[in-house]
Amino acid sequence: MGVRTVLGDPPVSVALRLACIDADAPPLFNLSPDGIVRTGYEPAAADLVASVMGREIEWVITGWDNMIPMVQSGEVDAVWCGQGMIPERIALVDFTQPYAIFNETVLVRADDPARSNTTMNGYKVGAIAGSANLKVAQTIVGAEIVEFTGPSVFEDMIAALRTGSVDAFVDDDVVMIPLADNDPDFVVAFTAETRNPWGIGVQKGNAELLGELNRALDTVIADGRLAAVWSTWMPDLAFPLAK
Repeated sequence: MGVRTVLGDPPVSVALRLACIDADAPPLFNLSPDGIVRTGYEPAAADLVASVMGREIEWVITGWDNMIPMVQSGEVDAVWCGQGMIPERIALVDFTQPYAIFNETVLVRADDPARSNTTMNGYKVGAIAGSANLKVAQTIVGAEIVEFTGPSVFEDMIAALRTGSVDAFVDDDVVMIPLADNDPDFVVAFTAETRNPWGIGVQKGNAELLGELNRALDTVIADGRLAAVWSTWMPDLAFPLAK
């Protein structure tokens, strides 16, 4: 279903098609019950921004490694899924202003005494390939880096730490601290204060969509609605984008 322009061009979908993974990573997002409905901070923030734009969200669930290529090919309009704005990604897509800012946390098994990046010599440390988390892993003195790819990288890293395939792994504080709090097998080794901004990635040169998204973000940041969504899902974290 779409709307036809006055010049008779082909219909343009009013849905905003967003690439994402399906993973249990609260409070960012939870497993979708049906592949359509998603809950968590990112889906709620996306719904809010889309409502300001007068559009509805259509989530396109795929593997982590497929999200940016789908944006580049035009198969989706954007990626809204844990995209820290690191140089490697900025080279591939155009990013909006941030909708979140997070740090990176390193998890180890509960009986492990390591508490800094200088106490993990010889450790196998997991991180998502090409991520901001990987950059933190690379600062761990004497570590052997294990890069994870595929459709279920977060779950795979958790399983690898639990079984001993890796000795630690790095991911965003927003998901790692709750994981350590709720799983007795794990403990936080340390958190790197990276203040990594996350943005919505659109196809290079799509200035129209980029502008629409940024204007909508301006609106919901200025009027406090994005802060309210943040507080709903992450009440223990201070909202970092107040204007």
